[in-house]
Amino acid sequence: MTSTADPTLLNDERDLAAFGYAQQLHRRLGSYASFAAGFSFVSILTTVFELFGLGFSFGGAAFFWTWPIVFGGQMLVALCFAELASRYPISGCIYQWSRRLSNPTVGWFAGWTMLIAQIVTISAAAIALQVVMPTIWSGFQLVGGNPSLATSTGATNACLLGAILIGLTTTINAIGIKVMARINSIGVTCELIGVTALVALLFVHAKRSPAAVLHQTGAPHGGYFGLFIVSALMAAYVMVGFDSAGELSEETKNPRRTAPRAIIKALCVSGLGGGLLLLAAIMAAPSLTNGQLATSGLPYVLTSRLGTTVGKIFLCDVVVAISVCTLAIQTASTRMMFSMSRDRVLPFSRVLGHVNQVTGTPIAPAILTGVLSLALLFVNLGKPAVFTDLTSACIVTLYAAYLFVTVPQLIRRLRGGIGGETDGEIFSLGRWGLAINLGAVLYGGAMTINMAWPRLSVYDPGGGSWYLQWFSVLLLAATAVFGAFAYANLKRQDRIQPVAMRDMAVEGAQA
Repeated sequence: MTSTADPTLLNDERDLAAFGYAQQLHRRLGSYASFAAGFSFVSILTTVFELFGLGFSFGGAAFFWTWPIVFGGQMLVALCFAELASRYPISGCIYQWSRRLSNPTVGWFAGWTMLIAQIVTISAAAIALQVVMPTIWSGFQLVGGNPSLATSTGATNACLLGAILIGLTTTINAIGIKVMARINSIGVTCELIGVTALVALLFVHAKRSPAAVLHQTGAPHGGYFGLFIVSALMAAYVMVGFDSAGELSEETKNPRRTAPRAIIKALCVSGLGGGLLLLAAIMAAPSLTNGQLATSGLPYVLTSRLGTTVGKIFLCDVVVAISVCTLAIQTASTRMMFSMSRDRVLPFSRVLGHVNQVTGTPIAPAILTGVLSLALLFVNLGKPAVFTDLTSACIVTLYAAYLFVTVPQLIRRLRGGIGGETDGEIFSLGRWGLAINLGAVLYGGAMTINMAWPRLSVYDPGGGSWYLQWFSVLLLAATAVFGAFAYANLKRQDRIQPVAMRDMAVEGAQA
């Protein structure tokens, strides 16, 4: 338990107790660490490097404009989340927000969907090491052969590198939040410095003007609108996870003020940095038409324009970003699993809801999320087509989980308010709340459909396996079906209770 010597921490503990929970996690995070948690989940160096080729291969240079469009939509979602983070500063935020805005059933499915999404996202993030490490040194291609993710040898090596990384992040998460936050903050600082320097150098080495993004150069022939909305998948894949600052609310000092600012700041910094990186890469690329941008992506731009040595230095920074991104995602997933288990609404809740008194960390959820994400990696060993599908599926599921929050929030707003007000200063959308909330719901629904749409050219370009084309839809369906069985079992055990009853039960058990 956190020491109560600090009056601020004492107030935070009292605030948490009002929701029915005792302070078990160690409250060690300040404003920068809170921001770093959200920024590292987004991790523009990780996802832009991993997915730049996907966006450019469909939309050409003009796919740049999908970035500000997606940023605008996600900012609506982030503003809604910031409002909730100031009212409900509790770990497992998507689950906690949803059940307080609606009812225990909706809240449980929100948490379940988000938990599945986070575990899949751990695997998808760890895969990104394969995009950069063999380019830095051929010795990182442990199994030999072609390092491209589009090949069997590249896919197999991606699993091995990803497994090593997940093993490390699991260990760090089990040690404690202080170590995790320190490593994450250092990594985020390195990423911010790297993005700034990289953008500057690419602008200096530009071969063309910014007007290049006004043209479809490099895009396939055909109806461009269809290609453009497919290329938006890249930006949609990148700008998620900013809510991680809310996941760590019970470990953050003064979370009602810190977490909302961290959520918005994480998305804003990511949006600005990522947009400049895309623009600089398009301007500096040796060619927009030779096919290299679509197949090799940003590593091709770095090594060809900045030279092998400088390019590899930046790629090392990308490795750091990928590592802290995976760490942040796993941290968020452990807090979600802990929060639900503390309420006894997951199997093995007694073990998964336990916090080690020495480390202040829920160790069992860290180990379980690591094992499950490793299983996802090795199920797909040697199957290159699965990786695009894995990335797509995790983001589609994240967007679906977000809708479990923004839709109930909109309904509550239409009925007169979202609740959770206190006498203290709270982040509020004020009179703009309804318009912003409605926009967040419409954007989230449209983008979820866009990403889940079973396009053969995106999810199974080889045409070899029908299930790859429908992978995202199948994952959503499987999440819903298995979730329904799990929920029915919990309901029979009378473990799904109204919020007031649950909070009183938890408070009584912890007293």
